[in-house]
Amino acid sequence: MERLITVPTPGRLWRPWFGFVFGLLWVAAAYAAPLPLNGAWREVRADDTPKIVLDNYHAGLLKSFDPSLLQRFPRQALGSWVVIAPQPPWDDGERVLTIYPPPLGTVTAYGPERTQALALDDFNVPIHGHGRLAWRVPATQWASAPILLKFEPSLTLSAPVRFQLQSWGDYLKQDAQWLAFASACFAVMLAMVLMALCFAAMLLDTTYAWYAGYIFCYMLVQGIQTGFLFHPLEWQWLSEIALLGGAAAVALSVVFASLFMMRFCELQRYAPLLRVPIMALAVGMVQLMLMRCSHIALLVEVAQMLLNPLLMIGVALLLIAAIVTAARGSRQACFFLAGWTPLLVLTAMTSAQANGALPELDWLNDASLAGGAFQALMLSLGLADRALTLRHDRDVVRLLADHDALTNVLNRRAWSERACAVLAAAPPRPIAMLFLDLDHFKLLNDRQGHNTGDRALVAVAKALANELRPSDLLCRYGGEEFVALLDSTAADQAIQVATRLCRRVHRLEISVNDESLLLSISIGVAMHKDGDNVESLVERADQAMYSAKLNGRNQVVLYEAATVPTLPNPPRMHVVEKRRKDS
Repeated sequence: MERLITVPTPGRLWRPWFGFVFGLLWVAAAYAAPLPLNGAWREVRADDTPKIVLDNYHAGLLKSFDPSLLQRFPRQALGSWVVIAPQPPWDDGERVLTIYPPPLGTVTAYGPERTQALALDDFNVPIHGHGRLAWRVPATQWASAPILLKFEPSLTLSAPVRFQLQSWGDYLKQDAQWLAFASACFAVMLAMVLMALCFAAMLLDTTYAWYAGYIFCYMLVQGIQTGFLFHPLEWQWLSEIALLGGAAAVALSVVFASLFMMRFCELQRYAPLLRVPIMALAVGMVQLMLMRCSHIALLVEVAQMLLNPLLMIGVALLLIAAIVTAARGSRQACFFLAGWTPLLVLTAMTSAQANGALPELDWLNDASLAGGAFQALMLSLGLADRALTLRHDRDVVRLLADHDALTNVLNRRAWSERACAVLAAAPPRPIAMLFLDLDHFKLLNDRQGHNTGDRALVAVAKALANELRPSDLLCRYGGEEFVALLDSTAADQAIQVATRLCRRVHRLEISVNDESLLLSISIGVAMHKDGDNVESLVERADQAMYSAKLNGRNQVVLYEAATVPTLPNPPRMHVVEKRRKDS
């Protein structure tokens, strides 16, 4: 079956790499052959019988091979005979012969009394070799007697396999190790898929959905190739569609990987020209999958012929796109490359192994399973980093949208929203509104220029913010006008705060025209009443501020009318403080 290929670039990610390499070493150590074996094989002939094959073996007419190394046997035509001969010291105890990695076709084991068919999709065998085919050697068979196997003809690709003959205790120990290892890898991938689906639903972001689809399809491919879906999961319904399902999962994994990569690595921003060929790759893989599922002989044959070349082209294209986007500044592309590099290397090594190279590296299939878990973790870290980056960017945008660009206090829109929320909150409490207007600011602009005026506004805003509490809402209302909403503040406290603000601004000693006239501020104060909204409260404070202006500026005036004035007589104002301009 075709293996999914994946890709990457390392950065400051040495810790996950260390764990990945450690996992590979653990897998490699777990598969050391305990008993020495010799092996021989030849292709099946039409008139063969088990006795004839064994006689040929004893006569030295079969081709020798080392069972502890990976060996590929032809399975087209009539299949292949394989003889496994135990070497001294012989063990007369209970023994198990295992074949790894498990071939998708059938292997027949010939015992002294009966034969037994071994296959991943056979759910009635006495023992299941998890991640392997296992045959319990009959007790009546001598420890030195050769074991005869027949690799039955199959339409699947002939993958290389190796053999082990183990005691029953060693077999159980290795079986438990593999189950723990494979279950952990699949659990990691499944957890990442479920997490991504939850985030896709909560954030309405298809990037997480494409990631979940990609990891799930890769997990399905690995589950079929390792036999995990057959044993221990016992999914019998999958046995009839294993080949078709595996091919479809390979194609869909490329489709989801392409869609995920385009959004995750921000291809539109960093490499827009590569979007077209990658999208064409996704469409092409969908078409191949439909052809493979059509049950039309010609289309199925064409799809099988084109799948591997298109897979290799697609992997190269995604690799180039990830490298280009990473080089142009995409942070997520580095995560993509770091997560994909192990699988790319392992896939290249597995492909070379299928052609006869690296026969001693029998752990590559399990390493691909560990690589899938590692990739899922790395891409999940990349998605988490992406989410944090988007949140930071959103917070920055919101900060810029809510604050005045010059003075960095709240702008009018953001202040109005927050002030409405304060007025609507319960229970009732005293709330004061301050309306502040700079005195002689127009004269300052006319005499010294707008740049000086801007610097004066920044200095005043900073002084006001430092004087107020963090919970007080300060806003640049427009031009040289500011407003401040003081929650849980009584009238006398509001007057004290406003007076302190007047003194603070005057102490800035910003000269308007010469040393005799300094920039000051006039403040109107209004207290919240039942039925007030933000507009009515600001209007009353504004009227009090104008009264402060008319009374000589640089002072605080408290609005004391019972209602907002609509009568000819103006509301009564209480002048709290008037500072001398020459002070």
